[in-house]
Amino acid sequence: MNVVLWIIQALLAVTYMIIGGAKAFQSLEGLSKRMTWVHDVTAALVRFIGIAELLGAIGLILPMVTNIAPWLTVVAAAGLALVQVCAIIFHVSRHEARVVASNVVLLLLAVFVLVGRVAIVPIA
Repeated sequence: MNVVLWIIQALLAVTYMIIGGAKAFQSLEGLSKRMTWVHDVTAALVRFIGIAELLGAIGLILPMVTNIAPWLTVVAAAGLALVQVCAIIFHVSRHEARVVASNVVLLLLAVFVLVGRVAIVPIA
Protein backbone atom coordinates (compact mmCIF):
# COMPACT_ATOMS: atom_id res chain seq x y z
CA MET A 1 0.00 0.00 0.00
CA ASN A 2 2.93 2.32 0.63
CA VAL A 3 3.94 2.02 -3.03
CA VAL A 4 0.40 2.83 -4.16
CA LEU A 5 0.37 5.90 -1.93
CA TRP A 6 3.72 7.05 -3.33
CA ILE A 7 2.48 6.62 -6.90
CA ILE A 8 -0.66 8.62 -6.18
CA GLN A 9 1.34 11.29 -4.35
CA ALA A 10 3.70 11.57 -7.33
CA LEU A 11 0.85 11.78 -9.85
CA LEU A 12 -0.92 14.41 -7.78
CA ALA A 13 2.30 16.37 -7.34
CA VAL A 14 2.98 16.40 -11.09
CA THR A 15 -0.63 17.38 -11.82
CA TYR A 16 -0.57 20.22 -9.31
CA MET A 17 2.84 21.41 -10.50
CA ILE A 18 1.45 21.72 -14.02
CA ILE A 19 -1.90 23.33 -13.22
CA GLY A 20 -0.61 25.34 -10.26
CA GLY A 21 2.38 26.52 -12.22
CA ALA A 22 0.12 27.70 -15.03
CA LYS A 23 -2.10 29.63 -12.61
CA ALA A 24 0.88 31.12 -10.80
CA PHE A 25 3.04 32.12 -13.76
CA GLN A 26 1.20 32.02 -17.10
CA SER A 27 -0.34 35.22 -18.44
CA LEU A 28 -4.01 35.60 -17.58
CA GLU A 29 -4.81 35.99 -21.27
CA GLY A 30 -3.22 32.66 -22.12
CA LEU A 31 -4.75 31.00 -19.08
CA SER A 32 -8.25 32.26 -19.91
CA LYS A 33 -8.23 30.27 -23.15
CA ARG A 34 -8.33 27.05 -21.12
CA MET A 35 -9.96 28.32 -17.92
CA THR A 36 -12.87 30.61 -18.66
CA TRP A 37 -13.35 31.61 -15.02
CA VAL A 38 -10.02 33.46 -14.85
CA HIS A 39 -11.47 36.78 -16.04
CA ASP A 40 -14.30 36.60 -13.49
CA VAL A 41 -12.03 36.68 -10.43
CA THR A 42 -9.12 38.88 -9.43
CA ALA A 43 -5.65 38.18 -10.76
CA ALA A 44 -4.47 37.93 -7.16
CA LEU A 45 -6.89 35.06 -6.50
CA VAL A 46 -5.73 33.17 -9.59
CA ARG A 47 -2.09 33.59 -8.53
CA PHE A 48 -2.92 32.63 -4.91
CA ILE A 49 -4.62 29.42 -6.04
CA GLY A 50 -1.64 28.60 -8.26
CA ILE A 51 0.87 29.16 -5.47
CA ALA A 52 -1.25 27.12 -3.04
CA GLU A 53 -1.33 24.26 -5.55
CA LEU A 54 2.42 24.46 -6.11
CA LEU A 55 3.10 24.39 -2.36
CA GLY A 56 0.70 21.47 -1.99
CA ALA A 57 2.55 19.58 -4.74
CA ILE A 58 5.87 20.15 -3.01
CA GLY A 59 4.32 19.17 0.33
CA LEU A 60 3.12 15.85 -1.03
CA ILE A 61 6.67 14.72 -1.78
CA LEU A 62 9.45 16.72 -0.14
CA PRO A 63 8.72 16.21 3.58
CA MET A 64 8.61 12.42 3.26
CA VAL A 65 11.61 12.21 0.93
CA THR A 66 13.79 14.30 3.22
CA ASN A 67 12.21 12.92 6.41
CA ILE A 68 11.97 16.51 7.65
CA ALA A 69 8.54 17.08 9.20
CA PRO A 70 6.91 14.26 7.19
CA TRP A 71 3.57 15.11 8.82
CA LEU A 72 3.47 18.04 6.38
CA THR A 73 2.55 15.53 3.66
CA VAL A 74 -0.74 14.95 5.47
CA VAL A 75 -1.24 18.71 5.79
CA ALA A 76 -0.54 19.15 2.07
CA ALA A 77 -3.05 16.45 1.15
CA ALA A 78 -5.66 18.07 3.40
CA GLY A 79 -4.94 21.48 1.89
CA LEU A 80 -5.28 20.18 -1.65
CA ALA A 81 -8.53 18.43 -0.71
CA LEU A 82 -9.81 21.76 0.62
CA VAL A 83 -8.77 23.50 -2.61
CA GLN A 84 -10.81 20.95 -4.57
CA VAL A 85 -13.87 21.30 -2.33
CA CYS A 86 -13.74 25.06 -2.94
CA ALA A 87 -13.24 24.49 -6.67
CA ILE A 88 -16.24 22.16 -6.83
CA ILE A 89 -18.46 24.69 -5.04
CA PHE A 90 -17.19 27.49 -7.30
CA HIS A 91 -17.72 25.57 -10.55
CA VAL A 92 -21.14 24.24 -9.52
CA SER A 93 -22.24 27.78 -8.67
CA ARG A 94 -21.19 28.83 -12.19
CA HIS A 95 -22.96 25.85 -13.81
CA GLU A 96 -19.64 24.50 -15.12
CA ALA A 97 -20.46 20.83 -14.61
CA ARG A 98 -17.94 19.68 -17.22
CA VAL A 99 -14.97 20.61 -15.02
CA VAL A 100 -16.42 19.32 -11.74
CA ALA A 101 -15.58 15.70 -12.61
CA SER A 102 -11.85 16.41 -12.68
CA ASN A 103 -12.14 18.30 -9.39
CA VAL A 104 -13.90 15.32 -7.82
CA VAL A 105 -11.16 12.94 -9.00
CA LEU A 106 -8.44 15.20 -7.58
CA LEU A 107 -10.42 15.50 -4.33
CA LEU A 108 -10.77 11.73 -3.99
CA LEU A 109 -7.07 11.16 -4.67
CA ALA A 110 -6.05 13.80 -2.12
CA VAL A 111 -8.40 12.28 0.48
CA PHE A 112 -6.98 8.84 -0.31
CA VAL A 113 -3.46 10.12 0.39
CA LEU A 114 -4.67 11.85 3.54
CA VAL A 115 -6.38 8.75 4.91
CA GLY A 116 -3.60 6.48 3.68
CA ARG A 117 -0.85 8.47 5.42
CA VAL A 118 -2.85 8.84 8.64
CA ALA A 119 -4.52 5.44 9.05
CA ILE A 120 -3.36 2.84 6.54
CA VAL A 121 0.40 3.48 6.34
CA PRO A 122 0.96 6.02 9.13
CA ILE A 123 3.88 8.37 8.87
CA ALA A 124 6.45 7.47 11.52
